[in-house]
Amino acid sequence: MRDDFPSMELKLPKIKGGVVKLVVAAVVVLIILFSSFYTISPEEIGVILRFGKFVRTTDPGLHLKIPFGIESLTKVPVQRQLKMEFGFRTTRPGIRTQYRVTPETLREAVMLTGDLNVVVVEWIVQYKIKDAYKFLFKVRNVDETFRYLNEAVVRKFVGDNSVDEIITVGRARIANEAKEELQKLCDIYEIGIDVSQLIFQDVNPPDPVKPSFNEVNESLQEKERKINEAWAEYNQEIPKATGEAEQTIRAAEGYATERVNRAQGDANRFVAIYREYARAPLVTRKRLYLEAINEILPKISKKIIFDEKQKNILPLLNLGQEVKK
Repeated sequence: MRDDFPSMELKLPKIKGGVVKLVVAAVVVLIILFSSFYTISPEEIGVILRFGKFVRTTDPGLHLKIPFGIESLTKVPVQRQLKMEFGFRTTRPGIRTQYRVTPETLREAVMLTGDLNVVVVEWIVQYKIKDAYKFLFKVRNVDETFRYLNEAVVRKFVGDNSVDEIITVGRARIANEAKEELQKLCDIYEIGIDVSQLIFQDVNPPDPVKPSFNEVNESLQEKERKINEAWAEYNQEIPKATGEAEQTIRAAEGYATERVNRAQGDANRFVAIYREYARAPLVTRKRLYLEAINEILPKISKKIIFDEKQKNILPLLNLGQEVKK
């Protein structure tokens, strides 16, 4: 059986030495090219080290460096907005961002206020790298150092304020003051960071005392609401009462002026009539009689009794004779 199949021998092609040298040279050239040229993106700068010593920085674009590890490249994102979280960690960003709280992050967040209350402060710091050389070489473990600086500054300002200020009215002010103080420390330690924002994400009392704290807040809000309602009613009633009092005073003054003027007019009229009577008593008496009749007759016209048969007015003019007497 074995003799039925012809014998087969595997023969490798002979490669000339010049071809091998050419391939090796091409590989070496490719390695030199790939290790010599590098690209910096628009949001980064390149830091070049020669045998571990800083030499230069390079701007975005295509550049050349010495290969074979003589010069090494470190890319620093100086234009990128970086973020550091305290008191929590983001596990899944998105429309519904998911967060995670661990015992380590909780230790970052628990602080003592100026009025000896405990609060849980969660905050975010946004920053940029403004000096790549200082960021890489001035301080060891820059991220850890920057985190410690954040904790020290925030704890300082939380400890200088009351719990009500931190949770409610003074929250933005404290965050702004802490941001300025953090920037000063970054400049002193020369870590090459520019702090853009410090934002208090959430400030709450610890979970064991949160129900009692919420009840106190509700009571304070209720008190504030009642005070505001009282002031609103005060501002409504006081002007109204002032206006009514002013109106009553003006009416009384007008009535007094009217009565005085009327009394003075009556007195002046009496004096004038008396003077006329002194000059011509008969004429003045007759004129007074006629004026009185003209004033009285319209008032008693409804009481005049008519004689239905003779259609004559009953004699009532004897009243005039009595007046003459």
